[in-house]
Parts: sequence; structure tokens; C-alpha cells
Amino acid sequence: MGAPRPGGQARRLHSPCCVFPSPGDFHTMSHAQPAAGAVDYFHPSKPHRCADGAVPNWTALNLIGESPAFREVLKQLQRWAAVDATVLLCGETGTGKELAARAVHYCSKRGAGPFVPVNCGAIPDNLVESELFGHAKGAFTDAKAESRGLAGQAEGGTLFLDEIDSLSPRAQAAILRFVQDHTYRPVGGSRFQHGDVRLIAATNADLATMTSTGRFRRDLLFRLDLLTLRLPPLRERSGDALLLAETFVRRLGAQYRMPGRELSAASRSSLQSPHPWAGNVRELEHHVHRCFLMCEGPFIDLDLSGASGGHPAAQGNDASAGVSFAAAKARAIAEFERSYVRDMLTQTHGNVSEAARLAGKERSRFGRLIKKHNLQRAAFGEAGEIPFSELTPH
Repeated sequence: MGAPRPGGQARRLHSPCCVFPSPGDFHTMSHAQPAAGAVDYFHPSKPHRCADGAVPNWTALNLIGESPAFREVLKQLQRWAAVDATVLLCGETGTGKELAARAVHYCSKRGAGPFVPVNCGAIPDNLVESELFGHAKGAFTDAKAESRGLAGQAEGGTLFLDEIDSLSPRAQAAILRFVQDHTYRPVGGSRFQHGDVRLIAATNADLATMTSTGRFRRDLLFRLDLLTLRLPPLRERSGDALLLAETFVRRLGAQYRMPGRELSAASRSSLQSPHPWAGNVRELEHHVHRCFLMCEGPFIDLDLSGASGGHPAAQGNDASAGVSFAAAKARAIAEFERSYVRDMLTQTHGNVSEAARLAGKERSRFGRLIKKHNLQRAAFGEAGEIPFSELTPH
């Protein structure tokens, strides 16, 4: 495949998409990963705002937790919503960085404006400037009309740069001035423009370490590192696993019109243990989702006693004896992924499209997980679909 053509790709990647989610869909929507960015004009009603120091409705903003570590995060988010400054959100995958960014936006004076999430890792390197800053008519082949870019679409609101650590050195240089003073020049343009936007960035990497090894620009990190907040993983949020699981069950009951289901006593007891869940919030949500759908009675058993339940911590200390934290984490994630994908395929009798829909992932991404864990089609029945080997290019 040849290099993408700037004109056509730019139009396809940042075409505005207005999103008006219902409360039950907000959590799923906020974790969706658009190709580059989607303009979100949804904003909570006034009771969710932090005006005059009032505490916002965190549950309505899908920030759920009562642990001291998480309450401290909410306290900082409320403080930072009141100041129009750059924020850098750090934390492991699935800790809720985009939810936190949305909360800062919707609780600020910019809450009525657009929230534009950008997955930096999804933008081709040669399209970064055109995607973010737009282009003039005739700037390159097929540029038949000018484009505002994502920064222009975020005017009056917030631009959220997710996975900023994935930007190449060239892309980092391209956004340096914009991060500094919010000025930029569209590709092919003759004048600089100033964007009335708030910038929030997020990363699951250690930017300081990346800087020391030359993979991330030191001057860019200095510009981003103004208000920095680390979101704690679920294993550091005592008591929140049960609260989250119960919330997921209620929402799933409404989504599938299956009211009356609740966690079993054993599941509740396990979630109240000192180390109830070794994964992140998103993994817990998917695990509860799977158990909810496979449940045949009113009580949902999360099966947290073994690896088949997707709960690595419950395997005991022997599983991680003599193994580094990074290696143990990678193994736990791999075991969870394989178990989850296998259960989805079992439930859908090998129908990849249906399994991907239930998992909330794109079919191609789900297909890559199938290949990654070497799951065979014959084990799940014939569904009349494209073979797994043809889901992704070789």
C-alpha cells in the first residue's frame, strides 16, 4: 500500500461527528477510539457544572469511586476545571483518562463548547499538521477546499490529545508552538492563527524516561507538564471494585432490558477482599459484561477464584514468584485477553462480527486479538464468516 494522500485522508479523518449519548451509553462512547478525532457537542446539564465551587455530579460524568485515592483525583479535577490551563493526565491503560478529561471540560467555563478527542497514535505521521491545523485550498493534491483542522473544530472548547507519547519526533516538533501559545499555521496558509482552545493531553507512558532516552522532546514535556495528574489503577482504589461492578450491572440491566439481576454473595465478598481485581476498570467492565450475558439466573457469579475469571490476582503469589512486575502484568493481561476473546466467540458460536460488537471493538481489531492468541475457528462452530486468517493482512 502506498503512502496516504493528504487531501482525501484529512477530510475522512476529521469530518465532524456530533455525539448525543444517553446516560447509559456515555461510558461506552467515551472509550470509543475514533480514527483521529470526533467533535462531541454533548454537554451535561447545569447540575453537573462546578460553578461557584459546587461539587459536580461525578456519577453522571462516569467517574465512580469512593476510595481516598480516587476522591483526591476528583478534588484535583474540580480545582483544575476552574482554571484555563494545560493539563497532562497520566496513568495506566483503562484508568479513565478520557473520562477525567471530559470532566475537566464539562465542569469548566468551556463546557458548552466542543470536546474534540484525538487519538494521536491513529494519525499518519505525514498528516499530523493537516489533521490538527487544517489546510488551505490547493495546499496539496486534492485539497479542493480549505479545512479548519481539529484545532479549529475545538474552537471555544477543549482539544484532548490522547496517547501523546505515540507522536513521532516530527509530529512532536509540529505541535510544539501550538502547545506553547496555541498559535498555528494551516498547511499552505500564509498567516498564523490563534486557537481559543484548552489543551488536555494524556499518556500511559513515562514521559520523563522517554525524554531521557531521546524518544520524547524535553521542551515539549516542559510545555505539557503544567498541571499533571496521575490516575490510580483500580488495585490502588480500595473498595471501588465492588462499587463499579454494581454500577455496571445496573447499567447492563437497563441496556439489555434485564432488570433484577445482581451480583452473587460470593462475587460481592471477593470484590471486597484486599486485592479484588488486578486489572483496570475497563477490564473489570468487560468481565462483568461477559458474566452478565452468560448468567442464567438472577445472581451473577463473576468467578474471581481462578484465571478463567480474568482475575490474575486470585491465582496467588506463586503465579508471580520470581517474575518482574512488567512480566507479571503482561502475562495477566494476555490471560485476560485470551479468556475474554474465547468466551465471546463461544457465546456467538464463532461469529466474529457479533463477538466484536459485544466486546465493543472494531471487527479488524478483534480479529487481530484472535490471531494473536492463536484461537482456532473450528473450536467455536461454523458461522459462515471470513476465516480468521483473512481478518487482517499478512
